[in-house]
Amino acid sequence: MAIAARVDPKSYFSAEEWAPLARRSAWKGVALIVHCWATIGLCWALTIAAVHFFGPIGLLILIVSVPVIGGRQLGLGIIQHDAAHGALHPNQAFADRLSDVFCYSGVDRYRKYHLQHHKYAQQAEDPDLGLSAPFPISRTSLRRKIVRDLTGQTWFKQRFGDLGKKLGARKPGEPALPIVWAEIVKQRRWLLTNLAVIAISSAFGYWWAWFALWLLPKATWHMMITRFRNIAEHALVAKDEPDPLRHARSTHANWLERVLIAPYWVNYHCEHHMFMHVPCWNLPKVQRLLRDKGVIDGMLTAPGYLTVLRAASARA
Repeated sequence: MAIAARVDPKSYFSAEEWAPLARRSAWKGVALIVHCWATIGLCWALTIAAVHFFGPIGLLILIVSVPVIGGRQLGLGIIQHDAAHGALHPNQAFADRLSDVFCYSGVDRYRKYHLQHHKYAQQAEDPDLGLSAPFPISRTSLRRKIVRDLTGQTWFKQRFGDLGKKLGARKPGEPALPIVWAEIVKQRRWLLTNLAVIAISSAFGYWWAWFALWLLPKATWHMMITRFRNIAEHALVAKDEPDPLRHARSTHANWLERVLIAPYWVNYHCEHHMFMHVPCWNLPKVQRLLRDKGVIDGMLTAPGYLTVLRAASARA
């Protein structure tokens, strides 16, 4: 198996420069989790208040709330990603617990999968290679994918696709109930958590809150920007790329893109692949130092997400 080439931090940074970049923080990761959930909670509070005082017309605030919440839902995944790399907190067991409780569960399972992506980045054994291999595609194909994302089709397929396949593959006379029950058991945490939120919000007279302020962003905006992130990070990157400075792409994000598309410095992906144990909040500083040292010109970068999407959909 061809292991992707790696870089040595000592080739770019002095010991004095590297130490603060690699240092884990006992509070910054926790602060990111608090920030993420506080933002989601604020959107819930503002939307519910608008509906309470202005009736159905108050739902117009969803035009803002859905993309903001969807961006923070991706943010929870980014925080889990830092936990998987051992960068969220000095105590790894505590970081894993934080991720499993407050972000997405299964960080240890995700770590085993994701570290293979780093080990074999853009090589044949890269488990994420299929996400970038089809590009470039046509504009029409990209539009179809975006439509599927924004109409919830992508989310539904990811959440219930396996169940549909198992039900469709039943032998004649085989009962469906055991298959459905096995899926319920498999997804019990997701189901119980969401049922609890629905029950609590319904008790206050807002039964619609979970559907409008969690499921809708999750099934639409979150799916679309996850696709954009995947495209920006690795689409059009050469397979078997030998240069470790070009295994991934960093994409400039303006303030609005950081709110709605690229939370918590996820756009600094080339720097992340070069130094995968650096906490996400230190990646901008890594880039600044590399720019000062003249390294940035050899790295794979893009001036914005729109630029990458245009290039990734340039096939006639």
